Amino acid sequence: MPDAEDARSRKLPVVNTVSPCSSAGEPAGYRPLCGSAGAKPVRRLPPWLKRPLPAGGGMVATRRVVTASGVATVCEEARCPNLTECWSKRTATFMILGDRCTRRCRFCAVSTARPEPPAADEPDRLAEAVARLGLRHVVITAVARDDLADEGSGHFAACIRAVRARAPEATIEVLPADFHARPECIATVCDARPDVFNHNIETVERLTPIVRPQAKYRRSLDVLRLVKSHDPGIPTKSGLMVGLGEAADELRQTLVDLREAGCSIVTIGQYLQPTPEHTPIARFYEPAEFDFWAAQAREIGFPSVASGPFVRSSYHAGEVFDDLHGVR
Repeated sequence: MPDAEDARSRKLPVVNTVSPCSSAGEPAGYRPLCGSAGAKPVRRLPPWLKRPLPAGGGMVATRRVVTASGVATVCEEARCPNLTECWSKRTATFMILGDRCTRRCRFCAVSTARPEPPAADEPDRLAEAVARLGLRHVVITAVARDDLADEGSGHFAACIRAVRARAPEATIEVLPADFHARPECIATVCDARPDVFNHNIETVERLTPIVRPQAKYRRSLDVLRLVKSHDPGIPTKSGLMVGLGEAADELRQTLVDLREAGCSIVTIGQYLQPTPEHTPIARFYEPAEFDFWAAQAREIGFPSVASGPFVRSSYHAGEVFDDLHGVR
């Protein structure tokens, strides 16, 4: 791992990889920043992560439509900090296949439990909600369904087709789990013709076993490669959280790996700890650092980049999609 002097010579930001309270047995970069009293998660938000709540009737209208549909949203289940902004603009990211996940990622607020069988009418309810909200760009994500024979890929395809039939003008972005990189599952989703296939790598390779213990860094790259192999016309997208203890060279290498896997769109945002039981924040990136990494991603060759403290994989997804296609 490069030291601070090496990072400066390559014009990479210097990132603290081990905090003062690291202890034996803890991976480098994993422990939170803390004082002499002992390890405690970072709690106080810096000024750039504080913003007024948007006002307007869009928030209420979106909640009514979402509640009536009975379809979960990742906005609520994952405690997204952008919920009020997005809902006030009548946008939402829908989460199909229930609200119970078969995996337990240490950054995610979605509950882990035995899921219910997929609801046969969910594709139609989802399509109706999309039509009622008048969405121009739809993001459909899901919990991991390792319990299902096809890991939920068939249900994804059914949802894409239902939305396409009910809201033909909307572009559709899917954000599934990794399907264990099974080609037949990825083909099922791709054959339903989503406009974007998004699969998040989430963090750098070293931290993946800690943050995503049931996932694999290389397997996520394989997912993106398989999409391009099956249908080169479908743009692929991936997202990264920063502030988990990654080093600058590790972050750059992850961007390189994603681009080499054929990824066209990348999002970079600040990790925020949803509860005290989740992975602690190692540090907060400053706004200028997000600008730096956006420039790095473009230099590496990404046609479309979204990078900022509040950026999430589905945040302003329609605008990011337009950016890829040169729409202004």
